[in-house]
Amino acid sequence: MYVVVNAAMSVDGKLSSRQREQIAISGPSDFDRVDRIRAAADGVMVGVGTVLADDPHLTLDVEDRRVHRLKNGRSGNPARVVADSRARTPPDARILDDEATTYVLVSSAAPTDRLEALGDAGAEIITAGSDQVDLKTAFDTLETEGVNRLMVEGGGELIFSLIELGVVDELTVYVGTKIIGGRDAPTLADGDGFVTDFPTVALESVDRMDDGVLLSYTME
Repeated sequence: MYVVVNAAMSVDGKLSSRQREQIAISGPSDFDRVDRIRAAADGVMVGVGTVLADDPHLTLDVEDRRVHRLKNGRSGNPARVVADSRARTPPDARILDDEATTYVLVSSAAPTDRLEALGDAGAEIITAGSDQVDLKTAFDTLETEGVNRLMVEGGGELIFSLIELGVVDELTVYVGTKIIGGRDAPTLADGDGFVTDFPTVALESVDRMDDGVLLSYTME
């Protein structure tokens, strides 16, 4: 599986404020760029924290891109994927409508009643791992379902986990003009953090976009 991580962050590296509410960091040009990346992907992934905070839809904004996918024998929208060890995704979340297939990755510790509620809401459940989602195993299952190119949109805990596992191929980061601050505000890579063997990236390009800058990297 080819994994592309995309994020927008403030000047000081925050994805949102300490209240975890959605903040507009980029502008129209970057929104369109993100939609193009989604259109090229087989799946779009977020962590359950993003679902609970933002209730994203994760579908394409531009109708022509949906039509193009359909003409090429693909679904109109890429599949939606949620990393959710305890099955906390609300059954009425927007990602569980009928606009695209939605896979919820859970651990075997997820409560049965929550799994049943998600299944009734239309989610495809993939169980991998005993306490936390085993992402590598879950990704293997996603590949058997035709998800060969995955776009990851956050949040910081999920991005850190994927970098730690060494499964990220590309990283694109839009850096806006806001300063958010706050020691408890989420950053690009949260989790436990690295203390040795720090991963590094290779800078491929720097582009001015809207009022900020787009940084494109490949993982080394």
